[in-house]
Amino acid sequence: MIQSSELILNPDGSVYHLNLRPEHIANDIIFVGDQNRVEKITQFFDSIEFSTQKREFKTQTGIYKGKRISVMSTGIGPDNIDIVINELDALVNIDLKTRQPKEELTSLNIIRIGTSGSLQEDIPVDSFVMSKFGLGLDNMLRSYLIDDVSNVALEDAFITHTNWDIRKGRPYAISCSEKLEQLIESDKIFKGITATAGGFYGPQGRVLRLNIQDEELNNKMDNFSFNDERITNLEMETAAIYGLSSLLGHNALSLNAIIANRASGTFSEDPYKAVDELISYTLNKIVNNK
Repeated sequence: MIQSSELILNPDGSVYHLNLRPEHIANDIIFVGDQNRVEKITQFFDSIEFSTQKREFKTQTGIYKGKRISVMSTGIGPDNIDIVINELDALVNIDLKTRQPKEELTSLNIIRIGTSGSLQEDIPVDSFVMSKFGLGLDNMLRSYLIDDVSNVALEDAFITHTNWDIRKGRPYAISCSEKLEQLIESDKIFKGITATAGGFYGPQGRVLRLNIQDEELNNKMDNFSFNDERITNLEMETAAIYGLSSLLGHNALSLNAIIANRASGTFSEDPYKAVDELISYTLNKIVNNK
């Protein structure tokens, strides 16, 4: 039996951080970072059956063109992803009354819709990027046993190419769900490796008043390639989503609207439009998933 200290429930039987019970979520879930973006997606729904929020974790579940979908804000960073995916998995794969894992497991479909900056000059602002791989620079997933789901060859190639300082921890590489990749892919979407950092400033090469360990890391990432896959963008959630989803048997895919190009120094003139177009595209692909 899973002890109360390990799986904490609220007095109403909901999981501790997300404030959700099993009946509150659909099998198809969209992740966003910003809680204010949840309603930017659910505004397109035909109806909303449930809504709740605790801290930065806001969830709404409803119907879009006959399909039941949940939309959830995760907040920022791999540490929040650790909370969200473990608690979502508990909702569908652990009997919360007996505190025993279920014999028949459920696989969720999780699609992240986010915004990001491109590292490649030829991936312009307002375009879409699909993360073929998540490359974790954050170390969070190393708390788990990941050998069966990680791409060691990609990790080794990145470490060698960047002369990675192993004192920062070993990067990890996890692929997306092939099922969701085939569902969402389009000639209009760029594919590549999404690097996931554990912070916004120093970990992503930004310098304000503090010097950073490797000032050339972003330049090294710009020209890294593995089996013809480049690092397309840098953000703070994808690799953690891919890693935990793979370990727990869920399908995960990360999509980003590119609102900045760090190679050219440009920023979208209308980032909200780019995000709205990605939302509409993704919703319609989910509806067509049989």
